[in-house]
Amino acid sequence: MALPFRGSSGGGGRFNPRFQRQQEPEHRINERIRVPQVRLVGDNVTVGVYPTQEALKIAQSLELDLVEISPQADPPVCKAIDYKKFLYEKKRKEKEMKANAKQSEVKEVRFTPGTDDHDFDFKAKHAEGFLKDGNKVKAYVQFKGRAIMFKERGELVLLKFAERLAEVGTPETLPKLEGKRMFLMLTPKTAKKKKEEKS
Repeated sequence: MALPFRGSSGGGGRFNPRFQRQQEPEHRINERIRVPQVRLVGDNVTVGVYPTQEALKIAQSLELDLVEISPQADPPVCKAIDYKKFLYEKKRKEKEMKANAKQSEVKEVRFTPGTDDHDFDFKAKHAEGFLKDGNKVKAYVQFKGRAIMFKERGELVLLKFAERLAEVGTPETLPKLEGKRMFLMLTPKTAKKKKEEKS
């Protein structure tokens, strides 16, 4: 009973080239450039309009590819470059842009004015991981009832927290009281650390 389905392979065959076309290089290169003439640009070439075959020979003599970079121009602009290297650089730049565009999350770490050393260390370690991952950390001290009388203690907890994480995070502001919460925002230092490692 599968025969009728196979019989429609003629229709399916029409779709296959489309699928394959998506897998083709995103630029026309070398023999795929079928216009009569192109404007040639690139390093070590004399910029100008050439018959396509001549431009291709120039690129080949430099052991480079002829790549159509502006097909809409008249005549189309082609560049003599190493196409594999060009694609690698393009992908690398796109990756970097994606990484930079990735919005950091804000992770919250909660303390009380009487947070003990063990709890403090545990939370500081978690916060260090968040900052190393590129996330911001919002640390806050929650005051309940009369605990608001001890806001100085809360401030000390937050300042101690900022000092503990000084290598991986920078405070955006000093501890700030809002209602029954005092908070401090830390921004990751990851970019700065990478620069230091390179130097």
